[in-house]
Amino acid sequence: MHDVVIVGAGPVGLFLACELGLAGCSVLVLEREPEPRTPWRSFPLGMRGLSGGSVEAFYRRGMLAPLLAASGVDERPVTDEPAPPRSAGHFAGTPVDPADVDLARLPYRLPSPALDGIMTSLEAVETVLAERADKLGVEIRRGVPVTAITQDAPVAVAWAGEQEYPARWLVGCDGGRSTVRRLAGFEFAGTEPQLTGYLALVTLAEPGLLAPGFTVTPQGMYLTMSEPGHLGVMDFDGGAYDRSRPPAREHLQSVLRRVSGTDVMIGEVHFASTFTDRAKQATTYRRDRILLAGDAAHIHSPLGGQGLNLGLGDAMNLGWKLAATVAERAPAGLLDTYTAERHPVGAWVLDWSRAQVATMRPDPHSRAIRSVVRDLLATRDGTTYVFERTSGTSLHYDLGEPGLAGHNAPDFALANGTRVGDLLQDGLGVALDFGVDGPLREVVLRYRDRIRYVAGPARDHLGFGAVLVRPDGIVAWAGDRVPDPGSFERAVRRWFST
Repeated sequence: MHDVVIVGAGPVGLFLACELGLAGCSVLVLEREPEPRTPWRSFPLGMRGLSGGSVEAFYRRGMLAPLLAASGVDERPVTDEPAPPRSAGHFAGTPVDPADVDLARLPYRLPSPALDGIMTSLEAVETVLAERADKLGVEIRRGVPVTAITQDAPVAVAWAGEQEYPARWLVGCDGGRSTVRRLAGFEFAGTEPQLTGYLALVTLAEPGLLAPGFTVTPQGMYLTMSEPGHLGVMDFDGGAYDRSRPPAREHLQSVLRRVSGTDVMIGEVHFASTFTDRAKQATTYRRDRILLAGDAAHIHSPLGGQGLNLGLGDAMNLGWKLAATVAERAPAGLLDTYTAERHPVGAWVLDWSRAQVATMRPDPHSRAIRSVVRDLLATRDGTTYVFERTSGTSLHYDLGEPGLAGHNAPDFALANGTRVGDLLQDGLGVALDFGVDGPLREVVLRYRDRIRYVAGPARDHLGFGAVLVRPDGIVAWAGDRVPDPGSFERAVRRWFST
């Protein structure tokens, strides 16, 4: 019997498997698809944007260099001052100019090897994670569709036909149509679709008839992407198209012509699929010994590219908490903080995607909203706000502590050049003491199998005397220039002690 069975070998399932394997858990990943590489996962159809928060997660686990190499992205040297982002995305098709991002407004920001975001592909991300999982002893079985689930404490079982796969914990990372979510009886609440979206790679007779980038029209929206014939189309039909089969060439051409207002001709359809803006979320991410992460826990339109990043954030948050629970050294209620912390983030992303859909609707009210949005995004404040919200910079969990607590840890650099990202690579917590080696050390020594203690000055400590960082890179506690050992120990017990 394994400690954890994960259903789904996409980026979220693989990242979670790596987190658990890093902590010494025995992990089995079950994937229904027999092969990991398909056209839908490789470039251009599998192209995805990773936010700065997601790139930082790879950096904190020592996977930044292979991720950049697999994505064809050059490493950016670390400067003394935070560098402006390379890109800042868009809101409802209106581009955000990275040059207008006010870096001084971003909270607790320090220079870091992690970029603010990169373009990559699902294949690149999954290749890096699968190789890492293999090194950590994670077992991945492909071509294994889960057909039933049972749980009877202390065991949960995934069934594939007559074959059973028992584990102490079961996690569904199996996408928007999650079998685990359905079979385990999770409530899935939200809003129904307003549109049918089409993603296709086609041959166009006259590709010049279509404008580059996002184009909102009186009938909907279309997007020309990385190369001629790589298209996205949104048809505000209430989600009426039958998505049980790929769209035929004639249907796709009819929708594209109507939405674009052109006589564009599709010669051949190489690949095509559909999606909607249905926005739903599991009301809880845990039912006894079964948990959900990624699209299994929440679905929404792909506008803004938040889905993959949201799922990776789930995996980073859940991994160390589930590992501590498996090892029977988790504080009371630690695993319940997964839903408490991640559910509000998921709810916000659903609303963010709804807002973009509402802004892009082809009606006079939405056109008026788009005009206001364009004006706001032409300002430095508006640009910075959107960048904060989509890059992961503004991520904050309410831990009941003031200031830095609950935020992503700044990448503090010690005098010897060691950074927080380096110290987190083995999955332990980190206690940074920027003052004299003293009373905090005595506390950490009692938990040295869970927390690394590092003392010494930092190049820029942002005015803090000490900082406690959880294994997922979130600040659990921050003390002033003369930190209080009692307050520090209470934080240690809250997050690391049974």
